[in-house]
Amino acid sequence: MKFDPSTHRQSSAWKARTLPAEHPITLLKLHTQEDVKEIATGCDADIGGTSTLNFALDESPERNKGSGSPTTACFWGDIRLAVRPEFQGRIRGGYAGFRTKPRPSLFGEMCDDVSNHQYLGLRLRLGGDPRTRNSYYVNLQTDGPVTTDLWQHRLYFKRNDGGWEDILIPFDNFILTNTGELVQHQITMFRQRIRTVGISMLGGNSGVSGFYDLGIHSIKAVNEEDVSRPPCELPPMNQYFPNNQLYG
Repeated sequence: MKFDPSTHRQSSAWKARTLPAEHPITLLKLHTQEDVKEIATGCDADIGGTSTLNFALDESPERNKGSGSPTTACFWGDIRLAVRPEFQGRIRGGYAGFRTKPRPSLFGEMCDDVSNHQYLGLRLRLGGDPRTRNSYYVNLQTDGPVTTDLWQHRLYFKRNDGGWEDILIPFDNFILTNTGELVQHQITMFRQRIRTVGISMLGGNSGVSGFYDLGIHSIKAVNEEDVSRPPCELPPMNQYFPNNQLYG
């Protein structure tokens, strides 16, 4: 059989297109109003709680200093444990969050393949009441059969001066949860199809309330050669989910 170099080039090009990328992949960027329109938000007030949630573009030169961009987004409000009287004993307050919206296309839903990446990298600015600083979680949803499954990791901040910082979390350190509870039989994350990414403020389980304020520049999938600081270490399991519960 005669070797056809053109066929070989086409085959190589096709493989290059289908292999997962190793360069940084942006899962979320928040620099324009169009970016903000692709965000879905929700908090306990939607079902009878009293927390508040705001999400908007932030063009403040002072707050964006050091972020690498003149425009970012801000996620802020008051996290409250109380609920409306008619919902007492039926629901719990104390949560707010945002995530990217699903991306439908003619060929099915668009997802991100991060199977060739080691870390999730987030560029964030922490503000608000110091009591709320340890109640932020980053959430990943994969394209799996159980739509209520969520991969979560607590966000650990090193700065307390309101400046921007990069937080790195190994994908292997994420914990699988379902409707706020730890899944007993942990499995490997299906990193070939990341559907949505988001951040939540969860004060209900730990009894935390107060003003929260988080600046968001971007969230990316990265490798070791793309970063300069060490990744976040995984704390003991019971620091994540006391009594096997994240919230509720």
